[in-house]
Amino acid sequence: MAYTREEMTQLLQGVAADFEKLEHELQKAVVGQSEAVRTSLAALILGGHILIEGLPGTGKTHLGNSLAEILTLSSSRIQCTPDLMPTDIIGTYVIMETAQGRRAFEFQKGPLFASIVLADQINRTTPRTQSAMLEAMEQGSVTVSTENFALPDPFLIVATQNPLEQEGTYPLPEAQVDRFLFQTKTSMPKPDEMAVILQRSTGSQLPVLRSVMDGKRILKMRDIIRNITISDDLCRWCVSLLDASQPTGKSAVSAVKDYVRYGIGPRGVQALVLAAKFSAAVEARPDVTKNDVLKLALPVLRHRIFLNFRGEAEGISKDEILTQLIGK
Repeated sequence: MAYTREEMTQLLQGVAADFEKLEHELQKAVVGQSEAVRTSLAALILGGHILIEGLPGTGKTHLGNSLAEILTLSSSRIQCTPDLMPTDIIGTYVIMETAQGRRAFEFQKGPLFASIVLADQINRTTPRTQSAMLEAMEQGSVTVSTENFALPDPFLIVATQNPLEQEGTYPLPEAQVDRFLFQTKTSMPKPDEMAVILQRSTGSQLPVLRSVMDGKRILKMRDIIRNITISDDLCRWCVSLLDASQPTGKSAVSAVKDYVRYGIGPRGVQALVLAAKFSAAVEARPDVTKNDVLKLALPVLRHRIFLNFRGEAEGISKDEILTQLIGK
């Protein structure tokens, strides 16, 4: 639906106010971790998914659980383990007997059929099970045998993972990683944040979260954000990142040539523009600026840069490469 500029300005004021409510409520449960909080909400509103990486105890699972509490949406949790099978998350056909004694196959839905799915420690399950989520993440549906089943809308996968250096982890397939709108990182709390966490987690009065929004409003916000305009020049600037991130690209920086196996793909540029529109929306602006593109560039792009052997061996930071790339 197209809106006039005056209508957009008014609608975006409502989007900004509603986002502030969501963020405020989520911060009751999650201390600090501002990037993780904002990108989780952005992924939900924009219709994407988020991958949260961090050391144990830094609030990854708590963030996913709290997100489900502040929304009147169905939620589920998948505890990813090495023996988890695709049918455990998608569902399977079972034989059911009717009151008349007849038997028929009936599809029993798995935990993937919820609006907010917390895939806890996703990189501890096997690639076979990880890849079972590909269709769900891309198309919002799953195919079982010859039937296609639609998933709820909105639909958000909040996947957590431990650093790959830890034992018992499997690297996610590149095709799946690219389907996450954001990859964010949780860090160890600062001393003042840790003091707040101790007061909240060890006292008798735990934070009580209230539900502040439903799915219809989330979908309405998504429609409004997609109507924000971005100039052709800024679109071309975003596209230039695609070429510059490829080691064989004409404008590739030295860090890309030395350490990158392959860089940002088309899905990454699309995600960058959507994230920029979101940044403009939460400030109630109907036009995207270059600063909007830069605000969420790292969580949008860091998982779309794949290092070569030299980059992996030398422990090169993807964020540093992206900073150099964007700076040029």
